[in-house]
Amino acid sequence: MPKKLYLETVGCQMNVLDSEMVVASLRKHGYSLTHDPEQADTLLFNTCSVREHAEEKTYSSLGKLKRLKQRHPEKVVGVMGCMAQKDQKLIFERAPYVDLIVGPGQLQQIPELVSNVNAGDGRQVAVSLGRREGTVENIKRSHETFDPLRDTEMRPTPFQAYLRIQIGCDKFCTYCIVPMTRGPEQGRPPAQIVAEARVLADQGCKEITLLGQTVNSYCYKTPEETTNLAKLLAQLHEVDGLERIKFVTNYPKDMTRELLTAVRDLPKVSPYLHVPLQSGSDRILERMKRGYTVADYRDMMDRIRELLPDAAVSSDFIVGFCGETDEDFEQTVALTKECRFKNSFIFKYSERPGTRGADRYPDDVPLDVKQARNNELLAVQSAISEEDNQRFLGRTVDVLIEGPSKLTLRKGHQDEPLQQLTGRTHCDRIVVFDGNLRQVGQTLPVAIYDATAHTLFGAVVTEEIDPTVYTLQLN
Repeated sequence: MPKKLYLETVGCQMNVLDSEMVVASLRKHGYSLTHDPEQADTLLFNTCSVREHAEEKTYSSLGKLKRLKQRHPEKVVGVMGCMAQKDQKLIFERAPYVDLIVGPGQLQQIPELVSNVNAGDGRQVAVSLGRREGTVENIKRSHETFDPLRDTEMRPTPFQAYLRIQIGCDKFCTYCIVPMTRGPEQGRPPAQIVAEARVLADQGCKEITLLGQTVNSYCYKTPEETTNLAKLLAQLHEVDGLERIKFVTNYPKDMTRELLTAVRDLPKVSPYLHVPLQSGSDRILERMKRGYTVADYRDMMDRIRELLPDAAVSSDFIVGFCGETDEDFEQTVALTKECRFKNSFIFKYSERPGTRGADRYPDDVPLDVKQARNNELLAVQSAISEEDNQRFLGRTVDVLIEGPSKLTLRKGHQDEPLQQLTGRTHCDRIVVFDGNLRQVGQTLPVAIYDATAHTLFGAVVTEEIDPTVYTLQLN
């Protein structure tokens, strides 16, 4: 009888990709997926440590398994990912029924570790070296996660996939735990990346998203040549079957003219750039150790507007960072209005033990102030997004159709012949429209007739139409 795996994932795209690879590995050892913990032989939790909320969500999920584990001690419970690397054996103290702890660099060992538990070898721990626990080369090797195994069932859709080109980070922003949990920055060999892209294309992927902590810092050196992201994009552009190539997340000072020119000149590369700003105050940026100033970010935006005037730029912000004053926050609001991002992901500062920020600065902005600033910045961004989306009215855009919309799924209409579908433009804007499931996976022209801050509404163009004749159905 096949063994069953339950896998719960929280966190970033890197974690989604890690989960895909773990599932692919365990399938080779006779596992199939289940969404029911009661049915699972092995239960794994892929974790995130970027914010406290993500960690507490995992501990809450683990807490719900206590009685299940008491009734079925033979079930294997494991914690993997960034929280496993950060907390290590502390997890056993909070959840003593956990059987194994696996860092991001040891995921390929999971089948062996599960087998060890089942053989009665007790708790298993496999984590990477700390940043000061060995030579640079040994530390890098202990964090490697370049596993070519892929599993289509774990992807966002069968025709969209993540492709890791870089792991780790050497920026050491004072709020961020990633350099400790993911290790030193290192680029993957371009030949391996292109080979994996071909595998994905052969499996039906039309869109790949290249992943890296600071993806545009990608660099791979040999004695003969140095490959940066611009050169890698040119190589990936030649892969037959791929229609779109995206890359996240970017670092402002590495958004070079060479890279922007590649985005402009390679039609498959999406004109979508996610470049976190984090704060519009030089004082706070220095405290965050971001390595750039507001002037540097403005220079980057000028380069983007010069070379890619129609590009969509999105951002990240942390509000309520240590010592942030009302004046600092107002500078963030002003710069947001100036840059006019497509959208922004806004987070309240969450102190992470082990970061330089936690060691150096008191978390002194009250929670209610953080929440008020979060709400205000979100309202500013939403107004910008809605206003900018209005310029799509009456236009026809190409949409890669992903599947039923959230509304369709919420109402349980996903089996009906005509339903609301969703997809994205080349510049990553969400579009919903009425269609049928045969269209999923296709890239089709959609005429836009309405827009909100987060969504464009349209109709598939089957012949010459006037998009103004359509009316929006909200119910």
